[in-house]
Amino acid sequence: MFLWATMLWGLVAFLIGLILAVELPVPQLNGGIEYITFGRLRPLHTNAAIFAFAGNAIFAAIYYSTQRLCKARMWSDLLGKLHFWGWQLIIVSAAVTLPLGITQGKEYAELEWPIDIAIAVVWAGFFGGNFFMTLIKRRERHMYVALWFYIATIVTVAILHIFNNLWVPLVAWGMPGNPLSVLKSYPIYAGVQDAMMQWWYGHNAVAFFLTTPFLGLMYYFLPKAAQRPVFSYRLSILHFWSLVFIYIWAGPHHLHYTALPEWASSLGMVFSLMLWMPSWGGMINGLLTLRGAWHKVTSDPILKFFVVGITFYGMATFEGPMLSIKAVNSLSHYNDWGIGHVHSGALGWNGFMVFGMVYWLAPKLFQTKAIDVKLANLHFWLATVGILLYVISMYVAGLTQGLMWRAMTPEGQLAYPDFVETTTKIIPFYWIRVGGGLLYLGGAVVGTYALYKAWKQRPEKYDEPVIEAAPLSKEFEREVKPVSTLDGVVPIAQKLDVWKTMWWHRTWERMPVKFTVLVIVAVVVASLFEIIPTFVIRSNVPTIASVTPYTPLELAGRDIYVAEGCYNCHSQMIRPILSETKRYGDYSKPGESVYDHPFQWGSRRIGPDLAREGGIRTHSWHIAHLDNPRMVPGSIMPAYPWLMKKKIDFKSIPLRMKANRAVGVPYTDEQIASAIEDAKKQAQEMHEIFLDQNVGPYVSNKGEGEPIDLSDRQAIALVAYLQRLGTDLTKPAPAPAEEEAPATEEETVSAEPAEQLSEAN
Repeated sequence: MFLWATMLWGLVAFLIGLILAVELPVPQLNGGIEYITFGRLRPLHTNAAIFAFAGNAIFAAIYYSTQRLCKARMWSDLLGKLHFWGWQLIIVSAAVTLPLGITQGKEYAELEWPIDIAIAVVWAGFFGGNFFMTLIKRRERHMYVALWFYIATIVTVAILHIFNNLWVPLVAWGMPGNPLSVLKSYPIYAGVQDAMMQWWYGHNAVAFFLTTPFLGLMYYFLPKAAQRPVFSYRLSILHFWSLVFIYIWAGPHHLHYTALPEWASSLGMVFSLMLWMPSWGGMINGLLTLRGAWHKVTSDPILKFFVVGITFYGMATFEGPMLSIKAVNSLSHYNDWGIGHVHSGALGWNGFMVFGMVYWLAPKLFQTKAIDVKLANLHFWLATVGILLYVISMYVAGLTQGLMWRAMTPEGQLAYPDFVETTTKIIPFYWIRVGGGLLYLGGAVVGTYALYKAWKQRPEKYDEPVIEAAPLSKEFEREVKPVSTLDGVVPIAQKLDVWKTMWWHRTWERMPVKFTVLVIVAVVVASLFEIIPTFVIRSNVPTIASVTPYTPLELAGRDIYVAEGCYNCHSQMIRPILSETKRYGDYSKPGESVYDHPFQWGSRRIGPDLAREGGIRTHSWHIAHLDNPRMVPGSIMPAYPWLMKKKIDFKSIPLRMKANRAVGVPYTDEQIASAIEDAKKQAQEMHEIFLDQNVGPYVSNKGEGEPIDLSDRQAIALVAYLQRLGTDLTKPAPAPAEEEAPATEEETVSAEPAEQLSEAN
């Protein structure tokens, strides 16, 4: 079941990715339909590729290999079925909610609170419970290396998911006017802390969802396919523990030169560089497992997929630490280089390992002859050429963007001051990416057909052999500490000689509970060391007196911004780099985003940064731009005509303010009580200004239909939010409330010189 789900969801993920690839050079492709814009579909593509395609593949691999490594059937068939159908329901829920604009606005963690709860139950309860009970009831004493990686995956993903997805749901304060808003929630973290938590989660979702389970898959299926033992047992131990401990520290390298404290991002960089060693240790262990079997690679498509997949793992894990270096990151961040890097891992490493596993598993599950070799080879070459076209085109596009953004004239001015100039230059590379994506999708279609063809050849009745191993005995021969054979050396050398035999680890391998606890300790300790200082040391996020909470209308507009997925194309983080401050204005401060739940710093710039957008352009310009972005020649932004038609949900605004107050935004009872009235008043004032600027009411760019009063439309709320961005730094701080105390006859007033008063203040 998981095998079929892997291929079917893979086709969906790749197809949506292809649609998105075409939407960039042809933004009109969505036809004015709000549900298929780039901003709404991109999270669906990433979730489908990661959690549907790769996720189902992980489960297929773990269910198949765990039973054989433990010599025991899974503990509960019921939990297995609940896991399967629960996970597919989660994926369908994502496919429904994300195009509707129901999102938390955090990359790879966009799904809203009811789905978050379902993920926790299905992952930790159904899947985790079934797996760990199988380990406890196993009938093989020692746990093979693949099981170590499965343990790390299950416990760490549970920790990451739960602590990154702590939120306050809107519905806790009442029913909003829009029924879909019952799914809205606000994370308890804001600004710098939210960014820290998100990339602690985001990077380690890559580590423990797209790396460790696939390494477990590699350690099981590659030796099976090659009919060779794993190259080095000791290297697998070093690979596992160094990866588990080091990976968890690396997340902050996604936030170089941002408002995150510099020590945190530097720490992430150091550990990212250290990560290169264990990652390549795993790659070497995998490739050298093929020693003596390389001649098979030329004729066996399964080994072809595995070899290319492991090679992409090596490439991606070299490139990742390189991109974490600050000097390199200043060039690569926010552009398409990162997109190429991500896809080399997800489609090159993960995708090829999945396809190799599928081709190896299919004949055994369907009890047929080997998979069609010609179809498998065709799939391999289509996928290989496709991913190379994709990755190389994105590398070139990213370098082009990065160099153009930072290019300066001899006079010290921007060489390309108009952002759209840097966009039009990379359109040809977007078309090359479309070609690469089309080939990769075509390969997946061929692979699915090969799988279907094998399934059609299955026998009328499957042979179901029952294989039983004896239960583990309480009495068994325990590991004995070896004695060093070194003579004439100091005692510490003898101890090291004994230690390096790793007999102690052999003891851990028969203790699943202790092993799991050690993994949890490694992950939690590393996490706390980098997270706690960001939360408790005030100097990390200095407050700015002039930064105040959003007005009711601005808050509603911000939620529309999040729902439309604007953060997928626009950043709100100006780095302290000369070219950026020249282009956008003063660099972003930590205290500016203290009321942002969630943060919106972004990770990509398909459009310009918006951190200082407020007040630069008129209301009428923003409305016209939303209606027809091609008013800026070369723009690849899609149009948003529905924002001029859909009404603001005024009823939900007080609830939104209450939910924000619950997570720390200082809204008063009076502000909440008058929220609807204040929002309508601000909207009306903005609409009147718009009428003056536009010299008349709004009519669509096609000039069709009746004029529309925008005073109660979502476009006005969104513009209110955009006009607020960056203005806090230039407005005066609110005057502190004065406390008046009744004077007494005995009270005297000291007449100090003005200089002394000033100094005292």
